[in-house]
Amino acid sequence: MIDPRHPIVELVQRDKRYKLEAYLFVFEALSYAQNVLGMGSAKPSEEEEVQASTRRRRRRASEESGEGHHLTGQELCEAIRLYALEQFGYMAKCVLNHWGVYSTGDFGEIVFNLIKIEQMKKTKDDRREDFDDVFDFDKDLQQQFRIPIPKQKPA
Repeated sequence: MIDPRHPIVELVQRDKRYKLEAYLFVFEALSYAQNVLGMGSAKPSEEEEVQASTRRRRRRASEESGEGHHLTGQELCEAIRLYALEQFGYMAKCVLNHWGVYSTGDFGEIVFNLIKIEQMKKTKDDRREDFDDVFDFDKDLQQQFRIPIPKQKPA
């Protein structure tokens, strides 16, 4: 159970657009993106070794402080989509809608609300608009559902 004095609980009480479950789901999807999908991992670069060494030191410090790798808004939206389909299957869109989430822009609102209360961090390049129109809820939150029809035997 979450402490009623936690900043997220206070946020949900102030901004009633999204349910607490939506905020918690975004955290779960971020973890899924980093730990299962390997998203946000630092990619090898062709920069000089000194710069690479500096990045490795910063990355180790970031990981030791519990910060994980950074994802863009688009990457996080894609991870959320995949995680929602994995968790809820055909009901993914319905569940997200029930929590007040109707578009990828809503994920941006959630993330930037979390940034305001210092529960997430952003880089100088991150913008709320990075989450807009990343995918189509109606089309991309549906799995292909087919009922196999057995072939009729000739009479």
